[in-house]
Amino acid sequence: MRTYDLSPFYRTAIGFDRLAKMLNENQRSENDISYPPYNIELVDENAYKIVMAVAGFQQDELEIETEHQALRVTGRKAKKEQETTFLHRGIATRDFEHKFQLADHVKVTGAHLENGLLTIALLREIPEALKPRKIEIGTQSQANPTLIEQRVAA
Repeated sequence: MRTYDLSPFYRTAIGFDRLAKMLNENQRSENDISYPPYNIELVDENAYKIVMAVAGFQQDELEIETEHQALRVTGRKAKKEQETTFLHRGIATRDFEHKFQLADHVKVTGAHLENGLLTIALLREIPEALKPRKIEIGTQSQANPTLIEQRVAA
């Protein structure tokens, strides 16, 4: 697959730098090896979960952070004092860092590690001010109320 240099657009597109940065990151991540393997599941209309296969990692060797609209999952394997001699090594336990770009109003609600699978729960919470609302259509008389009584203020 070809890669495109989007840096000339940074000079001419004011306010779209975040979009161009996302395109660059997407383009770069497509070529990278995806370790550890993961699934992104739609649980409900506004709920998602990420399931990562982190076999060989303990809970204290994993770290989950959110910053701005990004989720970062990091695994740092503790160094063993005793070296192991492998006849066959099929389980990769190398350090990793995986970043996910979160949409607006998506928050991490929890995470748990079970049977070598790290599950991260996500929820989209749209503020009331941004939710669609229904506007009733009234008649002309409701829009301009008539004056019932007129008195001079005392």
